[in-house]
Amino acid sequence: MDDFKFIHLLYVPTLACNMACKYCYLEDNTQELKTDKKYAETLKYAIKKFNDSKVYPFNISLHGGEVTCLSHEDFESIIKIISDYYKKNSTLITSHGFKIGSPHIKTNLYAIDKHIDTIQKYNVSMSGSLDLPLSLHDEYRVTKGNKKTLDKIINNIKLFNGLSNKRKVSATIFKEHYEKIDEIINDIKWLNENTTLDMNDFNFMIGFDYNSNGILHHLTEKEQVDFFKRMHKEFDNTELDAGVNGAWFNEFGPDYCTNCTNCGDKFFLLEKNGDIYSCVRGQKNKDFFYGNIYDNTVEEILAKAQEQIFKAHNRVGFNSACAKCPYLYICKTGCPFVKNVYKSNKSYTCKLQQELYKSRNYEKDANPEESAYYYLLDMHPELASKYVPKQELDIPSLEEIIKEDNKLEYIYSDKVFILNVDGYEYNLSSQVLKSIRDIVYISKDSSIKLYIKNDAFEKECDYPQNNSLYMMLLSGDLIKYGDEGRTKQRHVMTHQIYEGVIKKNKSDKKGYYVVDISDVLKLYLYDLDKNNPNNLFFTTSALRDYHYTKQKNNAYYHIQAINLPFQNIEFYILEEE
Repeated sequence: MDDFKFIHLLYVPTLACNMACKYCYLEDNTQELKTDKKYAETLKYAIKKFNDSKVYPFNISLHGGEVTCLSHEDFESIIKIISDYYKKNSTLITSHGFKIGSPHIKTNLYAIDKHIDTIQKYNVSMSGSLDLPLSLHDEYRVTKGNKKTLDKIINNIKLFNGLSNKRKVSATIFKEHYEKIDEIINDIKWLNENTTLDMNDFNFMIGFDYNSNGILHHLTEKEQVDFFKRMHKEFDNTELDAGVNGAWFNEFGPDYCTNCTNCGDKFFLLEKNGDIYSCVRGQKNKDFFYGNIYDNTVEEILAKAQEQIFKAHNRVGFNSACAKCPYLYICKTGCPFVKNVYKSNKSYTCKLQQELYKSRNYEKDANPEESAYYYLLDMHPELASKYVPKQELDIPSLEEIIKEDNKLEYIYSDKVFILNVDGYEYNLSSQVLKSIRDIVYISKDSSIKLYIKNDAFEKECDYPQNNSLYMMLLSGDLIKYGDEGRTKQRHVMTHQIYEGVIKKNKSDKKGYYVVDISDVLKLYLYDLDKNNPNNLFFTTSALRDYHYTKQKNNAYYHIQAINLPFQNIEFYILEEE
């Protein structure tokens, strides 16, 4: 069995753009970067570096900025690289189940005329952008000199007459467009009848409020569904039936990036300077930055990609309604970028997607709870134990298992460990039972004391003098561990202090020992994540051993306590100003 990996690669040879759309997601970034890297050089370098690590793009598309701003020579040189790559690797790519297409560009169509000969020579496929209704196009999509663009774009579309190249257009729908839905319908018919565009091969996208400067506004979920139903009412059983039941809304189906559990496993956007981001949505956003092809190894970039997407999903959490949804196996909770824009834990097109799945007769998941559980193991592992599917075997809950075992009760008790940070006390409890998170802030000057119930060292231990306080420190950054490849917080430190040492300390809290752990933590502060919460766990070595013995002997316990169950606190690092 081979170990090839296949990815979708977007290449941005230039950030320059000849238009100044009033809701451009790149805003002021549509300017050519000052770099000594030539337009074709970075793509050639990246392809070779990926291939040397057995990573092969199955699709390479050009994005921007606007790729048609390139000179004729530079544009053709990049198209030739992609064409030659497909020819060279056709057998490898197709043998792994991927289709070989032709070079593809995403374009605003405004300057496509100067590259028609290259497009024809290399059979370049095109995806263009229009505003529908056309009456709004010149209001929002203008040149940098604030000139209208629609007439020239329509004339450029006419240049496709006689070409066999695949070409399509797409339109993003905001509330302002939706309010002119009758015009949209008429313009679709007009484009289909008066241009060589096949409007069965067309895409709708649903806009979201990001860098739109308050000019455009998103549709409500009800409006999205109403829009979908209106298109079907108008175009079902017409010559555009294949479009409305296919390509028009395919972005919301299982064939697009939102069907990935972790899209950082497959989708990458490369800029000319070597920077790599998630996609056009995450472009220029630090939370969706994966590294630089010149500065980082392929392995580092791939690991960072999965880590960033994992973090993005976890910043907004998981919606409990998704655990019962029979379409979670298709949706995977939606785009992590848009979820973070809206601070939402589900897809911003949730209702529209459900309507699409039903209308296209996608099979409902017969066991949605099971699918949700396995999804959570991958993307929200700390929540998975709360969603263990109920089966006919009547698996006891974690709480029931703990109640039947007084030794486990001590492992999960919130009375055993009390953490004092700069005078504030926190009763520590197990992360797998918490309904809310305690998060504190720690600096190099913080005073950190731990109170330990004075019978803790005697629990599940015949010889307390051999027992110890067991501390585990985890960083907020994520890596993959073990043969199962689970993504988890990076382990930084394990530290033990034996019972005999702790008992010598004079405690100011009745019934508890005390130990100052300030200096222990300060040894590792600069090895921790500065942007995400880090994690500190406490138990005793004897209780830790009992936990793992219980996992080995009780499968029901194992599956629900797969993550560290010990009492914990999460904390941010306060850096010096």
